[in-house]
Amino acid sequence: MTLDAPVVAAPPARRDLHLLFAAAAASKLGLQVGSLALPLVAVLALSASPGEVGLLATLTTAAFLLIGLPAGVWVDRMRRRGVMIAADLARAVLYASFPVAWWLDALTLGQLYAVALLTGVATVFFDVSAHSYLPHVAGRDRLIEANSVLGSIDSVVHIGGRSAAGFLVQLASAPAAVVVTAAGYLVSGGFLLGIRRREPSVASGLAAAPREPMLRSIGAGVRFVAGHPVLRAVAVAGAMTNLGMQLILVMLPVLLVERLGMSAGVLGLFFAVGGVSGLIGAATATRVVRRLGAGRALWLLGVVIAPAGLLVPLIDAGPLLWLAGLGWVIVVYKIAVDNVVLVSFRQKVTPDHLLGRQTATMRFLLTGAVAIGAGLSGLIGGLAGPRTALWAGAVVLALVWVPLYLSPLRRLRSLDDAAVG
Repeated sequence: MTLDAPVVAAPPARRDLHLLFAAAAASKLGLQVGSLALPLVAVLALSASPGEVGLLATLTTAAFLLIGLPAGVWVDRMRRRGVMIAADLARAVLYASFPVAWWLDALTLGQLYAVALLTGVATVFFDVSAHSYLPHVAGRDRLIEANSVLGSIDSVVHIGGRSAAGFLVQLASAPAAVVVTAAGYLVSGGFLLGIRRREPSVASGLAAAPREPMLRSIGAGVRFVAGHPVLRAVAVAGAMTNLGMQLILVMLPVLLVERLGMSAGVLGLFFAVGGVSGLIGAATATRVVRRLGAGRALWLLGVVIAPAGLLVPLIDAGPLLWLAGLGWVIVVYKIAVDNVVLVSFRQKVTPDHLLGRQTATMRFLLTGAVAIGAGLSGLIGGLAGPRTALWAGAVVLALVWVPLYLSPLRRLRSLDDAAVG
């Protein structure tokens, strides 16, 4: 099957790319602070029960499954930059409603639920648009470098964002800390407004021709991903990664804190070290690709490195804690490199008019894998113990390289090979 060869965009202005990076940093910081501040608002300000907090967490991600696919169609019919700015503004207003309601003594759990769901909808549109907009601003010949920077930003914000949220809650209060989230989204929108490079007046051919019905348009995106040899392998590998990670992440706190009696600080340090490893992986992805080639980096790292994840289920007190930590660091590094390369391949082989639907289809599949992984982890942990769930996740992660090796990606030296293949 011949791979699609999208038109290469004109060389981007460095200033615009830097503004896009700055917007990503501000938006991700707002998201990370909000992800911790929101449940703390429920617990500290409204005395929510564990079940109510769980429902709140579910509502924050429900939008990806509820409207993820149609969002891709809508994004393909609009200018992506405008969608991102509108999503930032909507999220800022929604989060700003918390301190106002708190000050008026009118804050309710129902408001939290509504904001969680609506901000999730805005995040769906922002994320789908952002992945579709990057090739336009960065240029398709610089996707790995651009995604490496974005991956590094994501890791830094993930490491520091939640810590900052905890400090802000302690310093002020949970509702007041949410102001930082709203400000992050406003700053992100401001940076996006400063980008001078404009998308074409018609972002896709859909606006110039009679528009297909929604279901047919969604089907076109799903068929494109399912029928494309590169995207199909990327989707399977991404779903396996998310499934394996959730199998481990859901039961790791149960095993470490409840069964082994270790402190929450040890658990936090375990995750923080993994975050640093992810940062290093994202930052060095470009160098790894230059040395090994894009396709070989994916499967070769998998063969050599991924089995280190089998050390994680060995976690216990003493030396085994350090051994499991080493395995975790290695696996997270490999996943970070994979993410940069796989997202770049996705953007490279997808024509402009399908970028939104390709991204939405991928997000739907990957979010579904997260949900399935969380459910399976709880089921396996309940039936066979939390350590068994960790073993299941480690085995899945150790095999992620297989679909990549069996696909055309194995032979591709660079992203350009994928585009002209």
